[in-house]
Amino acid sequence: MNRMVTDTAHHYRNAEWKEADNASPRAVPEPWAMDHARGLPQGSRVLDPGAAIVRHALAFAEPGHEVTAPDAAEAATAAIAAAAFARAVPVQVVQAPMTNLPFAATSFDQVLAWNVVCHGGEAVVRRALSEVARVLRPGGSFMETLLSARRLPVEQVKAPCREISRNTRVFDGPGDKRHPHYFCTAANLLSLLRGVEILALFDRPHEKPGSSPWHLLAERLA
Repeated sequence: MNRMVTDTAHHYRNAEWKEADNASPRAVPEPWAMDHARGLPQGSRVLDPGAAIVRHALAFAEPGHEVTAPDAAEAATAAIAAAAFARAVPVQVVQAPMTNLPFAATSFDQVLAWNVVCHGGEAVVRRALSEVARVLRPGGSFMETLLSARRLPVEQVKAPCREISRNTRVFDGPGDKRHPHYFCTAANLLSLLRGVEILALFDRPHEKPGSSPWHLLAERLA
């Protein structure tokens, strides 16, 4: 079960982002990401792939960082552009998938991929991480989350699922998990990374118990 499994979750999210607003939990920046942002040099070039509805893009841009926010969902890019205009914060908005980032090598000082790289099979995850490494400058930092395998039993209680490729599940019923999602152990995650030094790796709950994703902080090697 190692056939190519593509990222299709943005089709679901596109409809969701049309209805979402700043009251959505997905619009609230994560404290861990913002703590790291405060330590970045002024004017850092930050990439926020899968930026969704302005969860981190504006929060990174307001202190003066140069933020680029690509997303595969058209509704997400529209929401980011509108919010940036309303708050008079410059953010470069691009409609593009995480597996084909339209940027030159070593273009960014920081990449933040929050709740996005898990959307697809292992080949998609590997390709997205390769793109991150390509656009990140040597010495630049990379933060991401990926679904922990510890979360899988919690999700299986909610809805039946089937494994469609290695570590990749599709769940029955409503929600974005009817699209492929990748659940991994720490060993799986580390095996996918190339050219980076791991600075931190842990899993902890987000909104509720059992919702644990991996949190990774890494630095691009020369």
